[in-house]
Amino acid sequence: MKKQLVNYDTLTRITAAISATREPDEIVLMTVEGVKTALDVKGCTVFLINRQTDELEIAGSYGLSQEYLDKGPISALQSIAATFKDGPVAIYDVADDPRIQYPGAAIKEGIASILSVPINVHNRVIGALRVYTAEPWEFTLVDVNFVQAVAQITGMAIDLCRLNKGYKSSIEVLKTMRDPKYLKAV
Repeated sequence: MKKQLVNYDTLTRITAAISATREPDEIVLMTVEGVKTALDVKGCTVFLINRQTDELEIAGSYGLSQEYLDKGPISALQSIAATFKDGPVAIYDVADDPRIQYPGAAIKEGIASILSVPINVHNRVIGALRVYTAEPWEFTLVDVNFVQAVAQITGMAIDLCRLNKGYKSSIEVLKTMRDPKYLKAV
């Protein structure tokens, strides 16, 4: 019960902090820090899918070394790809799981287990939130539900940031079109 209260408190704090910003970088940083702290794990990362390359790009990470983060391109088609089709994937032993794209780098980093949860927006997967543990970890339903809730909120917040930036750009274009210099040229 105590863990559920910590998760609820963390979820409330993350949601409040996210609602106070319109910057995607801040949203992602609050997310990864909050999840890492709430679950008391090694690290947490938010990836976004680059649709042109089918690679996962790091949007934000907390608790992992730069060396690990720079290990190489991460393929959405190879690196725990089931996350994007089937939902959450819990990997108990990174050393013995074929879904891990860079098992040697994970072992060197001291990662034992990974939980990968999709980030969905409008029924479309835009990325993944991944949790990394230093000890083998059997993720509970409470853990998975908590991470899924955070991933969903993060996805909605990222989408709202994108919409907000789009609206601002549209307003600037409309203001330019009202400029007398522009009207004379037309």
